Amino acid sequence: MHYFFDYLLFLFKSLSLLAVVLLGFAGILALSSKNKPRNRLKIIPLHEKYDELYLKLAKEVLSKKAFKAAVKKTEKACKDLDSRPLCFVIPFTGDIRASTVDQLREAVTTVLSLATPNDKVIVLLESPGGVVNGYGLCAAQLARIRERNIPLTIIVDKVAASGGYLMAAVGNKILAAPFALIGSIGVLAQLPNFHRLLKHNHIDYEQLSAGEYKRTLTIFGENTNKGRAKMQEELEEIHIHFKDYIQHYRPQLDLAKVATGEYWLASQALELELVDGISTSDDYLMGLKDSHALFEIRHEKPKTLAEKIVQGAHILVQDGLVLLGKKDTEPKLL
Repeated sequence: MHYFFDYLLFLFKSLSLLAVVLLGFAGILALSSKNKPRNRLKIIPLHEKYDELYLKLAKEVLSKKAFKAAVKKTEKACKDLDSRPLCFVIPFTGDIRASTVDQLREAVTTVLSLATPNDKVIVLLESPGGVVNGYGLCAAQLARIRERNIPLTIIVDKVAASGGYLMAAVGNKILAAPFALIGSIGVLAQLPNFHRLLKHNHIDYEQLSAGEYKRTLTIFGENTNKGRAKMQEELEEIHIHFKDYIQHYRPQLDLAKVATGEYWLASQALELELVDGISTSDDYLMGLKDSHALFEIRHEKPKTLAEKIVQGAHILVQDGLVLLGKKDTEPKLL
């Protein structure tokens, strides 16, 4: 048993070394790469996907006669597809940096090249919020759809908070799954300060600036009450613009109740008029499949060779930890 553990340890060390080599190679590739990969447009006919799933199940569970009837029904529905209005589905998953805003803007531009007011746009929105300018731009992209008088529905299955709700508010209609988290209409800024640690160790920190409020709070310098007050003033100003933007699209909201930074489950959000209905995206899209031609629009950024190498190195390390039994300490939802 001792030799077996030694072997596993040797294997893990080898995998770790290989991972380091791959990461170094990836770094060299990233530095030497001049051309960024362009986003790829991916169009998925959702009505075909639903019909395919329906027929696969029907073939297994129905009699031959009933299955033939199901096929005829599907074929008949396909014949009138050209007469149906279009429904474009845009998935959006946001992080704290709003790093997918470029994919969103390209998807919106693609849809606007064809969509008319007779069509629909649905955004499947998932975001806990993040940087003000990033989510402001995301919301502005959705506003382009509203400005063209194209009906815009936002569906939230998990979370639309803070900047995520800023985006959601642009929709003509907001739907949310029962346990989705909605709201958090507030602004936050936080940073650590190491001034006392540096002072204790007799380390000076110099910062030069021109302009009284070029830097209000700092990580290493000594923060002042005046600087804190200025930062608070700026946060309050952003919050006012945040509320004004939401009020423009959802005038029915009582902002005194909902713009407190709190978030609510969808059932509570419905009572507060933060959302207009309770539904999962699956149910809503399935309800449209017989009346609309459904197309999912994605602009995906392909991974560079360097990114693929980094991902491979990460998998090697994770597999090594599993072999050594070190992953059992991770928390699990049971």
